[in-house]
Amino acid sequence: MEDYPHLSFTKRWEVAPESHYRLGECEAMIWVIANTPLRPKDHNRLLQVSLIKGAQATTAIEGNTLSREEIERIYLENEKLPASREYLQIEVTNVIEAFNFLLDAVVRKSKEWPVTPELILEFHKMITKGLGDHIDAIPGRWRDDRRQVGPYLAPEHRYVPELIGRLCAWIRDEFHFHKQQDFVTAVIQAIVTHVYIEWIHPFADGNGRTGRLVEFYILLRAGLPVIASHILSDFYNQTRTEYYRQLNTARQERDLTKFLSYAIHGFRDGLAAQLAVIQNGQMKTFWRNHVFASFADIHYRKSTVFKRKRGLMLAMPIDCKLTVAEILAADPKIAREYAALTPSVLARDLKDLMRMKLLLKEGQHYRANNRELLAHLPEKKG
Repeated sequence: MEDYPHLSFTKRWEVAPESHYRLGECEAMIWVIANTPLRPKDHNRLLQVSLIKGAQATTAIEGNTLSREEIERIYLENEKLPASREYLQIEVTNVIEAFNFLLDAVVRKSKEWPVTPELILEFHKMITKGLGDHIDAIPGRWRDDRRQVGPYLAPEHRYVPELIGRLCAWIRDEFHFHKQQDFVTAVIQAIVTHVYIEWIHPFADGNGRTGRLVEFYILLRAGLPVIASHILSDFYNQTRTEYYRQLNTARQERDLTKFLSYAIHGFRDGLAAQLAVIQNGQMKTFWRNHVFASFADIHYRKSTVFKRKRGLMLAMPIDCKLTVAEILAADPKIAREYAALTPSVLARDLKDLMRMKLLLKEGQHYRANNRELLAHLPEKKG
């Protein structure tokens, strides 16, 4: 094994100061995400998006060409692809089923296991089952030949069981699985384990998906919210060229410092984006409640007028400006209702909403006056 000095099974990395800072940000954002109440339908929608993005990302890196929209129809609408593309469907379905298995076991049933050779074999079986000739490997079996990936010649197959055994023993001791792991330790373990599986290349095919599933499992075990579980796989896919370059650089330099910095940076940015989505959803909920409260003390002689104005206000997005035509185009129900009335009625309703301080006019555009909500955020310096 002298030709593979990068497989040292020793700590060959430093967590750079900026990575320490970003990991602190990650931990804080995860706490906020995990402790932000969501309506069940919003949580389910975000979970579906996470699973679909994760499945699309980890398979796309390996060449699967299905779009997120196609995967969404497969997963949510049980759409079947033509026989010529069925294997692509099986690939993403396998990954989603593996994700759901781990979500159920780890999150809902509080089960967790050390990373062992048996677990890695089981994960490989999960993501490669049913692919037949479309997977160049036997599901759940170590490879039995020499493999080359680009310029990288993987270790001889006869060393694979030993290398995987050493990897599992090393990460158990290095990252203190038998003790209570802190968050930073778990994130580093997830990334390092994933990289080592890539380097050992224990399977004839499916190594990337297996390594990223192990990474997903370790992060889930560490407390990563399920609605953010896709983040690293999605980042690797979005920066695919850099992902492979960083893997190669880490191998050549026999040092994981740069790869950790790369992955942690992407993890941090992905969490920030996910938190922004959640906060935007919360703002929409608060805004809706604010609109209902604003109408609660107003008495209209005709309930139809009351409902029409309130419906118009609720149809207004809170994050953009619209012309009158765009307001009507944004909601077919509102458009049909005002089509039966004169233009002056719409103009009068818009003025009334402005008087109620729910709507602002800027030139020819209107926007929801969410400043009323933003003004009551906790005060802070600057």
